[in-house]
Amino acid sequence: MPQKRSTLLLCIIGGGGVFVFLILCLLALALYFSDESPSLSFSSNEVAVLDLAGTIDDSKEFIDQLKEYGNRSGVRSVVIRINSPGGDVAASQEIYQAIKKFRAESKKKVVVSMASVAASGGYYAACGADKIFANPGTITGSIGVIAEWYNYGDLLRWAKVQNVVVKSGAFKDAGSPMRPLTDEEKTYFQSLIGNMYDQFVSTVASSRKMKESDVRRLADGRVYTGQESKANGLVDELGGYQDAIVAASKMAGIAGSPKVVNPAKKSISILDLLLGRGGASALSLSSDRSESHIRFEYLWR
Repeated sequence: MPQKRSTLLLCIIGGGGVFVFLILCLLALALYFSDESPSLSFSSNEVAVLDLAGTIDDSKEFIDQLKEYGNRSGVRSVVIRINSPGGDVAASQEIYQAIKKFRAESKKKVVVSMASVAASGGYYAACGADKIFANPGTITGSIGVIAEWYNYGDLLRWAKVQNVVVKSGAFKDAGSPMRPLTDEEKTYFQSLIGNMYDQFVSTVASSRKMKESDVRRLADGRVYTGQESKANGLVDELGGYQDAIVAASKMAGIAGSPKVVNPAKKSISILDLLLGRGGASALSLSSDRSESHIRFEYLWR
């Protein structure tokens, strides 16, 4: 009998210990997310930070987070930290337009802080902000368009594989990776690139309040340091991330030090990775043929 009581007592103590441990874990998670997530913050003097990093191939996640900051009354201004060589033309344009729309609808200030690289599409996106900060050694600029793809026609001929095409028009398979471009196709693609280039130049000229002729003199695809960009009008100030935070705070009329908030960290499970939710799928059935088909990009190589 005493032995049974001892066993029961040990079970109660052990169960109580597990319960306390779970409570502590929940408290730790609550504290963690209260620091990271703007949705759980009750401060009214917040400067929100949003990263734009890596090659730009999609805009949805960035735009969704920007909209969330627009709906948060405690967020007074936003700093966009850019570390990107650019990417797809349309995605870069969507981000630029989203920033402009955010400013117009929310009346909140947006400051860009350029990290190591904010070139081509990264610079295009930056033009949507109220103010642009760059480090003296930041690589930016690269105003221009590039289109490239692989051509493996010689490899197919070597393997004695013949490509058969039936098409409705002369340009339907223009840019095929299985044959060289014709002269007419080169002219056609150059006209498309010229049109996208003009869009880039026009956006820079209007957002930076520069003459288009002055922008075109800078827009031959070359990159510039932050120091050079300040001199030629592509950025507003030389400074780092903290300088951008201070500027965003002052522009929003925040007295004292602001609370800096970041998007909540996303947890990705093994199932998410397998199914491709929130990242590349290990079991993806779709074949990405983008490297063998022509892509138009605001991208610094």
